[in-house]
Amino acid sequence: MIVVTGGAGFIGSNIVAGLEASGAGPICVVDHLGTGDKWKNLRGRELEELIDPAGLDAFLQERGREITYVIHMGAISATTETDADLIVDNNLRLSQRIWRWCAGHDVPLIYASSAATYGDGARGFDDDGAPEALAKLVPMNPYGWSKHLFDRWVARSIANHHAKPPQWVGLKFFNVYGPNEHHKGNMRSVVLKNHGSAARGEAVTLFRSHHPDYQDGGQMRDFVYVKDCEDVVLWLMENRGVSGLFNLGTGRAQTWLELMGALYAAVDQKLQVDWVDTPEEIRDRYQYFTQADIGRLLAAGYDRPFRSVEEGVADYVEQHLAQDDPYR
Repeated sequence: MIVVTGGAGFIGSNIVAGLEASGAGPICVVDHLGTGDKWKNLRGRELEELIDPAGLDAFLQERGREITYVIHMGAISATTETDADLIVDNNLRLSQRIWRWCAGHDVPLIYASSAATYGDGARGFDDDGAPEALAKLVPMNPYGWSKHLFDRWVARSIANHHAKPPQWVGLKFFNVYGPNEHHKGNMRSVVLKNHGSAARGEAVTLFRSHHPDYQDGGQMRDFVYVKDCEDVVLWLMENRGVSGLFNLGTGRAQTWLELMGALYAAVDQKLQVDWVDTPEEIRDRYQYFTQADIGRLLAAGYDRPFRSVEEGVADYVEQHLAQDDPYR
């Protein structure tokens, strides 16, 4: 039995879809569904159990012997969340409990970290998991800090030879986009936010650059398609000898103009942009460049290609957003 926490969420539900397509299972999802449309991320899936997070400990006690793998994607992922106590309880303490349970029951574990742990990127994007390397990073929001706290806790545990799962992997996700993100509100990718406007031939709004080294729309991100993230997770499950902390991006930064150009091309429209100033309250901490260093992942043996934004956005639009049912 495979347990996926956060399995009704964006990345988690895509992993569940990939597991089902591969024939793996049975699959148990741990997640809150709430009152919105998050449940639609799972309506095509066949599940063994759907567990409320409050019942996770009881489930582990009752059926723990059946569990062969844990994929821990569950978290408060909004970078705008300000309740640090709530974030720490969900993103640190829950992760610690799951780690200890997996270590104690000899169950492999993959967990979600984040590129938000790198802060403003001034110290680069090297996924060195050594305690001294992690100590140099300065996250800029409570979400990134909570993920960083757990990465550092894991690093100390490993360095001090404490009990660990037989395989453990932390994944620092960069700018992920793709199907099943409708429920994320303002945290949806700009591809989904602007698909309707692009399809109607209307202009997209982008921030002007306030940095002399970047033209308007030339700000760069490592945009990674969620199906490529899913492929990495499935590969890791097949390669139990691989453990460690890894960046999960394409390794190639592309501009906002390239991303939006890919969107307009996918809907057969000409790109139009309305430029606005970056708000002053975020201007001094706006990131102009992110790019995952994926050397460690490649050195571990991963050799599947990552989609460019042109390829990923085309698949997202054609296979999902242009369909009557955009969900997987």
